[in-house]
Amino acid sequence: MANPAKFGTKKRTGGINITPFVDVLLVVLVIFILTSNASIPGIKVDLPKASSSIALEKPKTKAITVDNAGQLFLDAYPVSLAELEERLRTEKALSPDFPVIVRGDAAVQYAKVVEVLDLLRRIELNQVGLVTGKPS
Repeated sequence: MANPAKFGTKKRTGGINITPFVDVLLVVLVIFILTSNASIPGIKVDLPKASSSIALEKPKTKAITVDNAGQLFLDAYPVSLAELEERLRTEKALSPDFPVIVRGDAAVQYAKVVEVLDLLRRIELNQVGLVTGKPS
């Protein structure tokens, strides 16, 4: 009698093929990453409009918001200018090169935004972006 392995029949091994399961999980992960909202939660501001913009959002991005009353917020927490400087210096000591975005309300006084930008220059933060809205 001939050996059945010689005639092309496969011997099944025990176990479950998980390759399709891993493929589905990777697709779900990609969909989750693409649909998650990457914007900074917090204070609602009416951003000035600009025709072109680039995204500066990264995982360790710090957001500084100046609302229409001139109040400062760091990642949705109200701060004074001195507290802002202290917290940014602490963050810079932990990770020296982190991006900062400045969100200023369109109705805010220009001097308040300049104070924040001057503070960022004194701290020597190089990755600074100004957030704008898209024109309607």
